[in-house]
Amino acid sequence: MTSLSIYFGKADVQTDTGIDIKDITGHLKALIAASGITDGNLNATVIGSTGSVTTIEYEPGVVEDLKRTINRLAPPDQVYEHEKAWHDGNGHSHVQAALLGPSVSIPVRKGKPVLGTWQQVVVINHDNSSRKRVVEVTIIGTL
Repeated sequence: MTSLSIYFGKADVQTDTGIDIKDITGHLKALIAASGITDGNLNATVIGSTGSVTTIEYEPGVVEDLKRTINRLAPPDQVYEHEKAWHDGNGHSHVQAALLGPSVSIPVRKGKPVLGTWQQVVVINHDNSSRKRVVEVTIIGTL
């Protein structure tokens, strides 16, 4: 019988005022290596209600396309009920982050994340100020 191992780690990522998109694939690969887990699953979750995690081809054109699309879905210049209550100007940030979601789940095989050739994992800051984004990572699998 094969026993499962669980590994916990995190990636701290400094982001600029949103929308700011940072590639965290290297951080995740390092955590997989540190875990010693060869086959299993990695879950990465950004902490905070104005951040998100997704996968894209991390190249300047796609990054700009994604930024524009996110801003079309929840434009910063709209009136948001959140801002009526809190007056912090980031109602759009919460909506944008909710639309993309806070986490991704990635298979791990032979000690590597299973990603497409042009696929990277990114963390996105949607907030109207810079943030240190903490991405909590849990890796479950066999050694």
